[in-house]
Amino acid sequence: MDHSTHHSGTAHDHTAHEGGHGQGTTWATAMKATLHCLTGCAIGEILGMVIGTALMWGNVQTMALAITLAFVFGYSFTLWAVVRAGVSLKAAIKVALAADTVSIAVMELVDNGIIALTPGAMDAHLSDGLFWYALLGGFAVAFVITTPVNKWMIGRGKGHAVVHAYH
Repeated sequence: MDHSTHHSGTAHDHTAHEGGHGQGTTWATAMKATLHCLTGCAIGEILGMVIGTALMWGNVQTMALAITLAFVFGYSFTLWAVVRAGVSLKAAIKVALAADTVSIAVMELVDNGIIALTPGAMDAHLSDGLFWYALLGGFAVAFVITTPVNKWMIGRGKGHAVVHAYH
């Protein structure tokens, strides 16, 4: 039986909370989940860009490191929260993967796509305003695009809805 209809009308029914209360699929819930994900992604991506640029790596290597670190930091935020809630590390890893993979992937695709398509951004240095404008602009657009994705997933018991059991 589908989880969202199994508990229909009960406190466990996340899809019944459209009105803005509870842990449901409100825009506020989706924005909070997206901001949580964006925070980890931004830390990892900026760190990767700084390291790659400082080591004078090429664009491909720097972007690969930035994306990898975005996933690592994005997952780690959820992982730490779930482990603190008393879940085993193995189970917490499964929760983090289920909760964040689509959100991080969409965010990284959008953000890095914007950076790649912004003329001169890939060759800009850390001291150039263009580097930061493209990066921060990419994060802003990624937030706007990823929030509806997270809202849709949470409404179906996926993504950050998986984490709600541990809050």
